[in-house]
Amino acid sequence: MNGLIILLWLGNIFFDTVGQLAFKGAAVEPDQAAAQIPMKLYWLALIKNPLLWLGVFSYVAEFLLWLAFLTLVPLSEGILLGSINIIVIMVFGRIFYKEKLSLMRIIGISLVAIGVAIVGAL
Repeated sequence: MNGLIILLWLGNIFFDTVGQLAFKGAAVEPDQAAAQIPMKLYWLALIKNPLLWLGVFSYVAEFLLWLAFLTLVPLSEGILLGSINIIVIMVFGRIFYKEKLSLMRIIGISLVAIGVAIVGAL
């Protein structure tokens, strides 16, 4: 892989992770008061949340980087390399949101990492 492909790949991972974490943050923040407020006010609070818009921006950036990435690598390689996002998002979900990593999830992360390493080595 050349430098541009790696840069596009890392940018894709970065923006996908930021987008997922921002959406999670936006979703749980108003949820803390959701029991006390009507659903309409919940959605208004969600729309006003800057994390929601950070997630939207990140997804647009990720989409553009993904398209550029796919122009340079075969789809079969791109999809496998793109699956590293799952690992990064799970790890950062654990760090920022204290989400549990069960044994089965850790095994799954390991299998994805092994698969990505094999594809990257070929």
